[in-house]
Amino acid sequence: MQAKTPEQSKTILTDMVLPGETNPLNNLFGGELLARMDRAASIAARRHSRRIVVTASVNHVLFSKAVPLGSVVTVEAKVSRAFKTSMEVFIDVWIEDRESGEKSKANEAIYTFVAVNDTGRPVSVPAVIPQTDLEKERFDAALRRKQLSLLLAGKITPDKATELKALFF
Repeated sequence: MQAKTPEQSKTILTDMVLPGETNPLNNLFGGELLARMDRAASIAARRHSRRIVVTASVNHVLFSKAVPLGSVVTVEAKVSRAFKTSMEVFIDVWIEDRESGEKSKANEAIYTFVAVNDTGRPVSVPAVIPQTDLEKERFDAALRRKQLSLLLAGKITPDKATELKALFF
């Protein structure tokens, strides 16, 4: 199985915020944004694995800025790291200024997907080879996040969380 770069999974979805997608403050519903991020992330995971993928977890969501009615929103997703059958996908959300066209980061999230076969059984996925400094930073952090998740779930013992221990010792 040939390793891939994050750029090979890059997925960009751009859309406008419409009235039926907003809360009483005329900002995009958080759940609507989560759905958009899930769609972009699932496409990125599928591009990386070339398999059916299922959302395993939403690991992190940061709603930094409200997304107002009429905004042009761009959701950008890339696989940041792959493990045996799972992939971490990092998502950046951008808002485009209506007048200047300048983009600013509004939100980010990290989702985990698992590749499965036609019967729903997990299958192996290609490794990720990060290229840019940001991709390398996200790649390294993904292992720490995975170890923390496994530790909290009781699936590994603290002595096996080597990347986490390195942060403290």
